[in-house]
Amino acid sequence: MFNKSWLFILLLLPCWSVLYGQSQIPLITGIVNDEHGMPVLNVSVKLQKDNFIYYAKTDVNGIFYFSNIPYGNDYTLTFDGANFEIQVLTGYDVKPGSTTSIAVKLKKTKITELAPVVIVGYGSTVKRDITTAISSLNASDFNAGVITNPAELLQGKIPGLNISEDGNPNGVPVMILRGPSTLNLGQKPFYVIDGIPVDDINMVSPEDIASIEVLKDASASAIYGDRSANGVIIVTTRKGKPGDLKITYNSYGSVQRIANFISVATADQLRAYLMQNNKALAPADDNGGNTNWQKEVSRTGFAQNHNIGFSNGGDGFAYSGSINYFQDNAIIKGSSLDRFTGRINLEQHALQDHLKLSFSLYNMISDQTDVDSLIFYNVLRFLPTLNVFNSDGTYREDLTRTQTYNPLGLIANDQYNTKLKNILANVGAEVLLPFNITYNVNVNYQTNTINANTYHNHYSLLAYNSNGEAIRSTYENTKQIFENYLSYDHAFADNQHLKFLLGYSWQQDVNGDGFQTSNVNFASDATTYYNLGLGQAPAGYVPLYGNISIQTLRLISFYSRFNYSYKDKYLVQGSLRRDGSSAFGINHRWGYFPTISAAWRLIEEGFIKDKNILSDLKLRAGYGVAGNTIGFDPLTPLLLNNTTGSFYYNGSYVNAIGPTQNPNPDLQWEKTAQLDAGIDFGFFANRLTGTIDVYNKTTTDLIYNYQQPVSLLYSSANSVYANAGEMNNKGIEFSINATPIAAGSFKWASNFNLAHNHNEVVSLSNNIFKLNYIYTGNAGGTGQSNAVTQIIQAGYPVGQFYTLHYLGKNSNGVSTFEDKNGNPTTTPQSTDQRYLGNAQPEVTFGFGNNFKYKNFELNVFLRGVTGNKILNATLATLNSPGDASNHNIPTLTLTESYNDYNASLYSDRYLENGSYLRLDHASFAYNLKFANKPIKSIRVYFTGTNIFTITGYRGIDPEIDIGSIMPGIDNHNYYPKTRSFITGISLAL
Repeated sequence: MFNKSWLFILLLLPCWSVLYGQSQIPLITGIVNDEHGMPVLNVSVKLQKDNFIYYAKTDVNGIFYFSNIPYGNDYTLTFDGANFEIQVLTGYDVKPGSTTSIAVKLKKTKITELAPVVIVGYGSTVKRDITTAISSLNASDFNAGVITNPAELLQGKIPGLNISEDGNPNGVPVMILRGPSTLNLGQKPFYVIDGIPVDDINMVSPEDIASIEVLKDASASAIYGDRSANGVIIVTTRKGKPGDLKITYNSYGSVQRIANFISVATADQLRAYLMQNNKALAPADDNGGNTNWQKEVSRTGFAQNHNIGFSNGGDGFAYSGSINYFQDNAIIKGSSLDRFTGRINLEQHALQDHLKLSFSLYNMISDQTDVDSLIFYNVLRFLPTLNVFNSDGTYREDLTRTQTYNPLGLIANDQYNTKLKNILANVGAEVLLPFNITYNVNVNYQTNTINANTYHNHYSLLAYNSNGEAIRSTYENTKQIFENYLSYDHAFADNQHLKFLLGYSWQQDVNGDGFQTSNVNFASDATTYYNLGLGQAPAGYVPLYGNISIQTLRLISFYSRFNYSYKDKYLVQGSLRRDGSSAFGINHRWGYFPTISAAWRLIEEGFIKDKNILSDLKLRAGYGVAGNTIGFDPLTPLLLNNTTGSFYYNGSYVNAIGPTQNPNPDLQWEKTAQLDAGIDFGFFANRLTGTIDVYNKTTTDLIYNYQQPVSLLYSSANSVYANAGEMNNKGIEFSINATPIAAGSFKWASNFNLAHNHNEVVSLSNNIFKLNYIYTGNAGGTGQSNAVTQIIQAGYPVGQFYTLHYLGKNSNGVSTFEDKNGNPTTTPQSTDQRYLGNAQPEVTFGFGNNFKYKNFELNVFLRGVTGNKILNATLATLNSPGDASNHNIPTLTLTESYNDYNASLYSDRYLENGSYLRLDHASFAYNLKFANKPIKSIRVYFTGTNIFTITGYRGIDPEIDIGSIMPGIDNHNYYPKTRSFITGISLAL
């Protein structure tokens, strides 16, 4: 990674800092804090005497200094910080051999912007100096509720960021920013926690998060190069400071229920429907039961959360940490989550603040129990005329039909348990060098261990006649990162300010280091999966070894960035990153990712400032190129060998090994170029502020598995991963924050955001690799195992529905469809399918209001989408009248003709409006503060989540995954969303 010369230089840097500190001690130095004692970044400090003027700016610790100042008397210091009142100090003398130390506290203006300091890649800046598209939220802006993943804190809050999730506590929210940019798995943004790249945002508990920044355009995110094409989400945790001991305790308990059930026939309705059509159930299918299977598998869930946080410090030392326990006994029996997270951050200043050492450790341990997804299919299909149990106490099962299982039997007889252990450790140093140069070095190590355990007992139909089957696997993923960079920050005497960053990083990911095995034929179910050696597998049994292999991915990066401002009015930022990744072909592993952005703070121009109409006005524009390596592994461009069949040799069958993937040494980066223009504005002393962004994002060299020209074949598999396609997203985003009322004891704050994105696949081909379309959206279903419902094609967006057009019923009650010639038909073909709607919403929006009166607080937040379609594949699959004697039917079928053999065919009959408006949460709180008491403050609150949803969608919930290449399909595997009622308390000691 680096040779001995580099090691010598790294060891020498602190010594250089010491010598510099001893030979050139600043003559005037100081620290600038706010009214609460927190350091203030980027305060302009002007030192003046007669015609001599010197400038400086405070760093992240609020520290400034001047050196080589001419000796003299009666110097004046002026402090000017964004959203702070200007403060002037006079009468300072500079004498030989003396050092003047100053501590300043700035008062905030009456109305200030939220989160004036914004975290960006490898640093931070004042919000007014931003030239790119960045959205920032602090803790007071986050969503309330039972938060199982920190991503839920942002849902509906960031324009352009779409987050969808179901009710599974062990699920991972699907996130997509400014539309899809790839045809592969890498749609999610890149996560950074306290400057450390991570794969799992669950490494920190929600209570520990101080702020979250979303870098949306390429000119903001491309500093992270190879992983930033889908945007970057930066999480900053709470930190301690010297001399201020803080201990906090946050706790809540929640009652949870299923928010919505799907309307299916009761036992009596099913019997009556069959009788009307001269049909009847077989005697074995009706034992007098009247079972609501959806209610049988569900329960009142309970969640609890406890978080203890602490921070303090002194004599240049500061620490902070937390311990969190979260438990969620979810609404579906057999599913739950127990999670423990811990965090510790240490920071030591030394050598007259020329050296800062830091250490952080994060740990997350979770225990997850899950249910088989077949439950959600069978709670709708399993006959309600059957009781749960047989007379002998065993679960009533149906062995005559495939994919038909007693839902409660699936819970009781099939056990799924996953234990996760994540550890992240980081050691860093920051050294102040001569000429305002700072050197940062960080080394971090991350490990993720996954232990998955499955047991199908003697009664399980998923391992029928196995007499018990146990499957165990353990895999470990590790990430090692070395990163160091130099930064330069200098304010010139003529109102110019320059920052420069130059860095290098090295990363190695080793994934899939582990194994899987299995055994069958256990004498007893008592030991489940704990001892596989107790199984007595029959001769010839082959254990389930799985298909995960060890993969090592290496990333090397060189990056730089500059920021320049003149008179705090004209701002320019540029960056360049060179990345190398072993996930691409040997001929194209390196990529260059440049950006440039600029801003004009018109509010500082006299012709606007003097009008006293606007309190803020800034124009921004930026262009950049970012790369994507998420979703691609180091095996993607290689020639791979695997099992290609078997042959008979010497009395037994032997597996044949041969090439199964063609190599592509020219496989290269997917590149996303983005042009963004924005305006930030403020009125009435910033009581009304807002942002408008317009963007055009184009991804080229899309990677897909193409048919390979015969002349290039290495294996019998005639496909290869190659770059050929292009995709475009255009959109507009709007957000506004207002304080309509701030009078006396009452305050009303409101926020609204709205986003529109239009996606289009521009091309799927190039001169070598040709592809006219990709059929997707295979939802399965009765008699439709090969039917597709979506198409990816040039000129259309990802998620374009491609299905039959429904015309209604003919005189015999049979569903008819329009054929390719415009005529009705009851025997449609695939050639009759057409383009019918899209799964991506036209508009997403969020609207929040916060009301405060004395110690009372009410927070209400609504969010929704409009303009999208959902394929209700669940309803289509169930709506099979002719099968009503074999499985349950939806209430829709009760009005259908029993002879409609086409009723379940996918068509625009099942394409439904996916628009919705959801009252996401409402929270009522009472706050008390105490002076000179052991308890500094108490907050008691009551919160309801998912309180109601206004929608025309007939499925269980309209919030469907849109973060894949098959978005908007509700395919009878949806874990129901919950409605929660929470009581909580927060204490500050």
